[in-house]
Amino acid sequence: MSHTFTNNQSTLSIQPSQPNTSQRKYGHAIRAISTNQMDESLWLKYRNQGIGSSDAATACGLNPYKSQLELWMEKTGRIQPTVSDLSEDSPLTWGTILEPIVAEHYAKRTGHKVRRVNSILQHGSHPWMLANLDREIVGSDEVQILECKTAGVHSAKFWENGVPEYIQLQVQHQLAVTGQQAADVAVLIGGQKLDIHRIERDEALIHQLIKLEAAFWQRVQTDTPPPVDASSSSANALRQLYPHDNNEQIDLTEDNEANQHFDELLQIRDQLAELSEKESLLKHQLQAKMGDNSLALLALGKLSWRQAKPSNVLDSKKLKAEQPDVFNQFSKIRLGSRRFLVQPN
Repeated sequence: MSHTFTNNQSTLSIQPSQPNTSQRKYGHAIRAISTNQMDESLWLKYRNQGIGSSDAATACGLNPYKSQLELWMEKTGRIQPTVSDLSEDSPLTWGTILEPIVAEHYAKRTGHKVRRVNSILQHGSHPWMLANLDREIVGSDEVQILECKTAGVHSAKFWENGVPEYIQLQVQHQLAVTGQQAADVAVLIGGQKLDIHRIERDEALIHQLIKLEAAFWQRVQTDTPPPVDASSSSANALRQLYPHDNNEQIDLTEDNEANQHFDELLQIRDQLAELSEKESLLKHQLQAKMGDNSLALLALGKLSWRQAKPSNVLDSKKLKAEQPDVFNQFSKIRLGSRRFLVQPN
């Protein structure tokens, strides 16, 4: 039996990983397709046909790093999901490299046996809910799922009070899809400290999670964009969604919502201008106090005012004037971006 997911851009049929007269299961979930030997680009195509566990917080509008609008553009085929940065200094690369090590040391510390699932899992009642598990925990009545994470020295602070909210939602999504009762999140902090956090199934939270995800998926199915937010992700999504202007004018004089937003924007810009002027005055007063000194200690903190190292920059004007052929050979056209200007009456 196949399971077909459709949006306005594409249709992709997910077949069970092995032909069978009955659907292969993991917990309450359907094993939709095997991920063995599947390359990342194909995996992204399958994953894009539903809401995966790593999409859960974004679909609910609770991911601090990604907006609903950007996710909606991915799911409707307007932009391609981001393929992992494979450079050596990428956190994603090291997260992938360290995942089996985190799983191994979790097993050593807890005594639990863990193994890969190697399937895209699908909710039995909500076919748009998908999940990939890092590991399953075998033979335990207490906990059934293991999620492996890594946190560098700069992101370690986000784990000081436990599992960040957006990762909790990721895990609750996995528990919803599989019907399992609990998951452990093992996080390697700074490459040297392994913390383990237990997340129990929360039926009330899962009910709300499914409700919010269903509302988002309905927007995908009806090609209805979600509202924007203040994130840089929304800004980037808007630039990609509307990259060009058409030299036409729209009349919003009778649009009450637009006029309210414009009025508030003018007020906030006035406040920002006043605060910016005040900030500059305070900064200049402190710089005058410091004089030639590099550092200044104060009761509430410290200041640093150091000279940056010299750097080489290309004098493009001189190169163009003296070596026009070389300039033309190595220059390229960069498309202009749209400028947003506010002009009060």
